[in-house]
Amino acid sequence: MKKIKLSRSSRVLVSAAIDITCFILCFGAISWLVARGIENSGYHWQWYRVTKYLFIVEEGVFIPGILISGILITLKIAGISMIFAFFFGLGTAFLRLSDSLIGTFIARLYLEVIRNTPLLIQIFFLYFVISPIIGIGSFASAVIALSLFEGAYISEIFRAGIISVHFGQWEAASSLGMSRYETYRYVILPQAVKRVLPPLTSQAISLIKDSALVSTISIYDLTMRGQEIISETYLTFEIWFIVAGIYLLINLTLSLCVNIMERTLKVET
Repeated sequence: MKKIKLSRSSRVLVSAAIDITCFILCFGAISWLVARGIENSGYHWQWYRVTKYLFIVEEGVFIPGILISGILITLKIAGISMIFAFFFGLGTAFLRLSDSLIGTFIARLYLEVIRNTPLLIQIFFLYFVISPIIGIGSFASAVIALSLFEGAYISEIFRAGIISVHFGQWEAASSLGMSRYETYRYVILPQAVKRVLPPLTSQAISLIKDSALVSTISIYDLTMRGQEIISETYLTFEIWFIVAGIYLLINLTLSLCVNIMERTLKVET
C-alpha cells in the first residue's frame, strides 16, 4: 500500500490539531475530576467573600486588600534574595574554579552544608540563633537564609555554564594578552550567562515558592496573609486556591520575561 506523503505545512497543521485535541481532552478530564470532588466534598463555596481581600473600589478609588500587601512583601523578599543569591552563587563558582585550596574548601563546605540541610531549619537557625547575636530582624534573617540556600544551587549552574565554554576561548583571550579578570568579564561570562538563563529561571521560580516558608518566622508575606484570613473566615479552599493562583501568575510572568530575554540575546548574537 502506497504511503501518502504530507507537505511540511500539512504536517504542522496535523500536529497542532493533535496537540489541541489532547489538551481539550486532558482539560475536560481534569475539570470533571475537580467537579466530582467538589460535589462529593460537601464544602460550601463562598467565592463572593474573597474579592475584598484582594482589592476594594470605593468611589472610584482602588484600595488594595491584605493579600495584595502580602504579594508586595513576597516580591520584595524574593527580589532582594535573588540579587544576593546571584552574587553568592557567582562568587562560590569562582572559588570552586580557582587554584586556591582554601577557597575551594570553603566553597565546597558551604555547598555541602546548605544543600544537605532543609531550608526551614536554616531559616530557624538564622532567626532564633544567629539574629539575636548580630541584631537583625526576621526580614533580614529570611533574606539571608533564602540567599544562601538558592546561592548554593546557582553556583553550580554558573560553574556548569563557565565549564561549558570551549577551552579555545580561554586560549584566544590569553593570546590577546587579557588578564584572568578580563577573560571572565569580556569572553567567558557573556557566553556562560546565555547558556544558564533557563536553569537560572527555574531557580528564581523555586526561590519565589520557597519564600512561602518565611511565614514561619512571622513575616506577613502572601502565605502568612492567607493563613491570617483563613483563621478569621474559615474560607480554607477559596483562599488557598487564590494564593496558589497568585504564585502561578507570578512565576508564569517571570518565565515569559526570561523567554523574551533569551530571544533578544539570540537575535543580538
